[in-house]
Amino acid sequence: MPIITIYQGASGSGQELAEAVARELGCGCISREVLVEASRKYGIPQAKLKEVVEKGQPWLERMLQSLVPYRTALQAAFCELVQGKTVVYHGHIGHELLPNVRHALKVLLTAPMEMRVEQVQERYKLNQAAARRYIDEIDRARTRRIMAMFDTDWRDPSRYDLSLNLGKMTVAEATRMIVEASKLPGYQSTAASEERLRNLTLAMRVHATLITSQELMGARLEVNADGGKVSVSGAVPYWVSDEVIKRQVLQVPGVDRVETDFTVAPPELA
Repeated sequence: MPIITIYQGASGSGQELAEAVARELGCGCISREVLVEASRKYGIPQAKLKEVVEKGQPWLERMLQSLVPYRTALQAAFCELVQGKTVVYHGHIGHELLPNVRHALKVLLTAPMEMRVEQVQERYKLNQAAARRYIDEIDRARTRRIMAMFDTDWRDPSRYDLSLNLGKMTVAEATRMIVEASKLPGYQSTAASEERLRNLTLAMRVHATLITSQELMGARLEVNADGGKVSVSGAVPYWVSDEVIKRQVLQVPGVDRVETDFTVAPPELA
């Protein structure tokens, strides 16, 4: 069975739908709050993680402060939460957290603007104009955030496997479509896809451990894993030795061997 991610806009029935799908499949259902809590193990304050996941950042702040540590910690936590499981996740970045994992079924929920406005009016007790402004602001913020974190656009249909228009179906009908899609051969886990997820999990765990450490905060790193072998490359500050990084990596559970290939940033650029 697959890992299912469900993305919705500033309104809709994403949580209700995710919980219904999880009940039908007899599996767990997790939200962005669970993801944020799991990410705290990497030493990033919960308030900052919630700001990144829920609110995004202004353009100027994003230019001055890298989002890589937050994205990496969230991705590492997500991989750990879903590895070896059938899980339904509802949130705003889940569809980008499992690149090239075959048994991930990524769902986009859409609805006509009029329906979205009505839902926001009812939920937040707003008039029609205020509800439309709210939707526009949330959609723009999420567009900026996902572009900054992943260099992708959430509105691109090619980022998803299934797009459902809730203006044309009930939650029960949408649930049935997702459940049936989850049974298709192309979304079943295989030995190869599970190995891909295990390697991604280990690579992201190592990357998060390094990128959130005081010595390497802001360093540009690339981490890959193959079984217990981990390779780390990129530009690191001149004062951080290769051996220090290797020792850090070897302390991460699951790592058996480390290979490094670093470019040392000169003092004026560090």
